[in-house]
Amino acid sequence: MKDALVELVSTGGQRVHAQTDQLRAAGPAVRIRLPEGVVAWSVTRGELAKRLLAHRHVSKDARKSWPGYRPGAIPWLNPWVDVISMFTTDGEDHDRLRRLVGKAFTPRRINDLRPAIEKIVADLLDDLAAHENDEEPVDLRACFAHPLPTRLICDLFGVPDEQRPRMLRAIEDSLDTDVTEEQAAATRDSLYEAMQTLVESKRRQPGEDMTSLLVTTHQDDGDRLSEDELISTLINMIGAGSETTASLVDHAVCELLTHPDQLEAVRRQPELWEEVVQETLRLHAPIMHLPLRYATADIDLGDGVVIRKGETIVINFGAHGRDPGLHDAPSTFHLDREDKAHLAFGHGIHYCIGAPLARLEATIALPALFDRFPDLDLAVDHADLRPQASFIGNDFLEVPVHLRKHPVRAG
Repeated sequence: MKDALVELVSTGGQRVHAQTDQLRAAGPAVRIRLPEGVVAWSVTRGELAKRLLAHRHVSKDARKSWPGYRPGAIPWLNPWVDVISMFTTDGEDHDRLRRLVGKAFTPRRINDLRPAIEKIVADLLDDLAAHENDEEPVDLRACFAHPLPTRLICDLFGVPDEQRPRMLRAIEDSLDTDVTEEQAAATRDSLYEAMQTLVESKRRQPGEDMTSLLVTTHQDDGDRLSEDELISTLINMIGAGSETTASLVDHAVCELLTHPDQLEAVRRQPELWEEVVQETLRLHAPIMHLPLRYATADIDLGDGVVIRKGETIVINFGAHGRDPGLHDAPSTFHLDREDKAHLAFGHGIHYCIGAPLARLEATIALPALFDRFPDLDLAVDHADLRPQASFIGNDFLEVPVHLRKHPVRAG
């Protein structure tokens, strides 16, 4: 398998994890084929992934480090490669762009968001309560896990209510890697148009929000933030701030409902909610394979594998937490495991700036949900939950639940 060109599956769920295991066993890196003929090295061994995430000869900047790169030529890669943000730059450009949004994600600012998070959670739980006696299941993802972070990040960036549905739909669609080139291009265009609409509305009517701050920075000092960087930063921040937390909450709920002994333990010891979050991130990284990185010099990985200068790399963010060389019973949910180390939010200079916020949202939302609905119950078997059609995102399409126990129906 080491010498074969492997097609990366876009089905999500257990097939992505199974393929990760196969790639890990095949060598320190394996050449894979991505949509539209993109060929890259897949890195799925935990410690090697961590090393390459901080390697001085691994770049995130396609413009400088990917020979033959043409912006916009591969539509599905647009939000991951074509944008010009702290997500896709290195060195001074990365530091400059990260500083512009970093002021909103300091420990103090994140802690100051606690009342807003608690209010959103309380409102969503009140809305859910209206369905407590319904015979038909409720989609917890659509009604709780997804609107929690999307409402918070849209409030933080001042997205008007009427603009949110189209923007969030485009963000979700960008995670789907099982699409045609035409569908990917339509998603790209919709995503850019949504962010441009937001920027134009803030130019007309600025507010006390992050988008208005970025717009002002662009207008007052274009050398610090270009128009492309402004749009790209919004795609990066609003996208990352919505999908990762939804995945974290969905998976945590499902693991607890299928491990009632561990749910009971965390109910007895509320301080264990932090452990729930960490173990969920270890087992279910919200982002799996993350395109792309680029070798700026030959990198010898050993075992006869050399990544040549200019070749592309896909780091599997979910691989470290499930690496059997690092964790005992890595595919099993265990709150009491001592080592819950993972790379769910990356490593090195590109470590996710919003990671503390995602963890805070989850540690507020999860106990509130189980306190409000102590008889919460999955309406289908865990194995029957449908995953996103993606090798990037790691979430379910829906999480049907009953808010109170329902008898098992015959048949």
